Amino acid sequence: MIHLIQQAHRHLYNTAIQSNGQSYTYQQLLEDSAVFSQKLLNGQSDLAEARVAFMVEPGYDYVRVQWGIWRAGGIAVPLCITYPPASLQYVIDDTTASIIVASARYTSVLQPLVDAKNLRFIELTQPESYPSVELPDIDPARGAMILYTSGTTNLPKGVVSTHANLEAQMTTLVEAWEWQPTDHILCVLPLHHVHGIINVIGCALWSGACCEFLPEFSPTAVFNAFQQGAINLFMAVPTIYFKLIAYWETLPSDEQQALTTRMCSFRLMVSGSAALPVTVMEKWERVSGHVLLERYGMTEIGMAISNPYRGQRVPGHIGQPLPGVGVRLVDDENNPVADGQPGEIQVKGPTVFREYWQRPQATQDAFTLDGWFRTGDVAVVDEGSYKILGRSSVDIIKSGGYKLSALEIEEVLRTHPAIGDCGVIGLPDEEWGEIVGAVLVTKEPIDITALNQWMRTQMPGYKVPRHYRIVTELPRNAMGKVTKNDLKQIF
Repeated sequence: MIHLIQQAHRHLYNTAIQSNGQSYTYQQLLEDSAVFSQKLLNGQSDLAEARVAFMVEPGYDYVRVQWGIWRAGGIAVPLCITYPPASLQYVIDDTTASIIVASARYTSVLQPLVDAKNLRFIELTQPESYPSVELPDIDPARGAMILYTSGTTNLPKGVVSTHANLEAQMTTLVEAWEWQPTDHILCVLPLHHVHGIINVIGCALWSGACCEFLPEFSPTAVFNAFQQGAINLFMAVPTIYFKLIAYWETLPSDEQQALTTRMCSFRLMVSGSAALPVTVMEKWERVSGHVLLERYGMTEIGMAISNPYRGQRVPGHIGQPLPGVGVRLVDDENNPVADGQPGEIQVKGPTVFREYWQRPQATQDAFTLDGWFRTGDVAVVDEGSYKILGRSSVDIIKSGGYKLSALEIEEVLRTHPAIGDCGVIGLPDEEWGEIVGAVLVTKEPIDITALNQWMRTQMPGYKVPRHYRIVTELPRNAMGKVTKNDLKQIF
């Protein structure tokens, strides 16, 4: 039996899910996911790693469908509910999914894709009954999920994680962040990424805790949920924290204080999926009383590095390797770097994915000969803690023989009183190879000459931006990350 399902049997009468004003126990989740497994099997004994793509809004239905796929022996392929039809078709075609599951609200989007391929389609509102069969015994080495990661070049690749991978990712975080059955977390994250699926839902349900869903994100809805008094954990991307801060600042002082008092009682607040600006971290501490726990992970590896649950969290740093996760920094020749020197993060251990779906060459290229996964992210160990310098392909600017971190320059720019937000990129240059360019969202008119003089005082000896563009808002993707390619288009 899948270990996550075994864990649920230990907490049958605990509330597992709250969504749409209703509560569901672990016993209900086990029963309903078993029924859905029968529906998927349709008389078969095992889906045998058949891919099942599903487009379901966040909430109880999402979880029972996901568990039903796993328990029937299928590989779950969650579809992004905001993807355009072309992107949905790409994922369905690439995974060769044979079954498509959808909430009623998405039927009109998926039906043409289903009809074109003559696929089996299950709409969750359709009443169906199927003969009961014994659910298959699932080997932990079998594929469990395919999530898509775009990286920075080429078409998105499907990341295949096994049940053993997912279990390792969940148990590592449960141990490191001290999850308990009494915990109650609010989920506001997209559910086609590892952040929401594993860090929030997976860890909560492994622990016997409660996961609450909002129909859709809004600062008002989040703070209203906080004020109900049950929630004691929260995880989000930096953009969400930025939006919550901006909304909190518009409230009357008595409402601000009430929210701050409530949030101070939380056990843990976590930020991830993008670099957390130190300015946002500091503002959130004033708003909530919490120093956000920043961690580092990827679709391919789950979480690998985390600031401590107990102990000092260093602003601008991601902490130390999680239990059971091997991490090393290497240079361009794949040799370990000296202490204090930047290097590519490489990861090894049971959390690391099995393969890129039907891309053997990409899978081979992603690993070193001795089995380390190449993340493509550059970091340095500073003050005993890992600090991300950026993505080697987009955040490391090679100028005049030096490697500059776009993220470090961004952090300094954000401390200027006239700058609300910024994004830094490398621009091609014949003389220097690359020069630094910055896109600024300003709070007030700014003199660029004076800004450069100020930057030189803040970063002595460092190459400051040569080119600036001022915009009203930075382009970001669905996870709140600044899209560097879009920044280049601005120039």
